[in-house]
Amino acid sequence: MKTLDVLLVEDDLLIGPLLADMLKNMGYDVCAITTTAPDAVTAAAHYHPGLVIADVHLGATNGIDAIDAILRTGYVHHLFMTGNIAKARAMRPAAVVLEKPFREAALARAIQQALNIAAPPALAARA
Repeated sequence: MKTLDVLLVEDDLLIGPLLADMLKNMGYDVCAITTTAPDAVTAAAHYHPGLVIADVHLGATNGIDAIDAILRTGYVHHLFMTGNIAKARAMRPAAVVLEKPFREAALARAIQQALNIAAPPALAARA
């Protein structure tokens, strides 16, 4: 069975590598860590990850815009992480959102929840 490729979108230069290590220890392959929405879109087009984990706040850009742009090319499982879960839920009520700080068990649950969401028919047709 092929390991799931994960694209991380995180602008904190300490959190990104720590999260990548956590994911690797959980058995996932981290194909890239990006720090901006445009870089995330480019990396997604290049690597075709099975999952994107995006921080909601990325300095001048944001993870929600990154996911929206990635989804325009086809469906990819995704989840958001943030320190302000209320704001993220207000922006994307149906999204899987992981509140920072989190432990590995919470990350594992969020990943499983994101992977269990079926692609909307219009997006699935493009994938």
